Formats: sequence, C-alpha cells, structure tokens
Amino acid sequence: MDATITAPRAAVLRDRYRSRLPERLQKLAGPVEGDVDLPLHIVWSGRTSYSLDRPKSRMTLYRTVLAEGQSADLVALLHHRLLAEQWPVLRRLISPYIREVWEDAFPELLRTAPADTTAA
Repeated sequence: MDATITAPRAAVLRDRYRSRLPERLQKLAGPVEGDVDLPLHIVWSGRTSYSLDRPKSRMTLYRTVLAEGQSADLVALLHHRLLAEQWPVLRRLISPYIREVWEDAFPELLRTAPADTTAA
C-alpha cells in the first residue's frame, strides 16, 4: 500500500484515540466485577453484555471499549487495575494505533507488558 495514503490515515487514527485518553490511568474507575451492558454507540450489533468475572468476556469488553468508546465511556466502563493486569495480552489484540497511543501516554502499561520479540 502507498505510504502517502497510509500515513495520513494513521495520523488521523492516532489523533482520534489520543483525544479520548483520560488525564491519567487512575481516572478509569469502571466496575471490577459483575455484568456490563454496552450502549449502542459502542457496540451496535451482536453481543452487548459482558461479564467482568469471566476473563475472556472481560478482555472482549476492554478491546471493544478501547476501540469504540468515547472519553466518558473509557472512564465509566474501564478500570485502571484491570486494564494494567490485562495489558500484556490485550495490547496484542487491539489496533497498533490504539496500543501506541496508550503506551505513549501511559508508560506504566509497558511495565506490565512483556518485551515485544516480534519487532525487527
């Protein structure tokens, strides 16, 4: 793919995700247990209810909210401790743009993530 096409798209995506970031991770004060029902502006088809008590369901919820949620959604639906605990796996399941923006803004997430041995 032509770099002149992908560079502007990448910048737009990074800016979009950056604009949604909380001031600090501790602002993420969402629930840590129970069920969470996502609003339609985050998930408009398919599964809308997730259990924080089931790791796979929780991972899917976090992945969806990181990709589609607005600033208020991130704060209300994600919890900083759960995000940090899941980051080593979650960072491989999300878009590279989301991962870069979050790791640049919150280097403490990198301390929870293993070294990326796939980078050349």
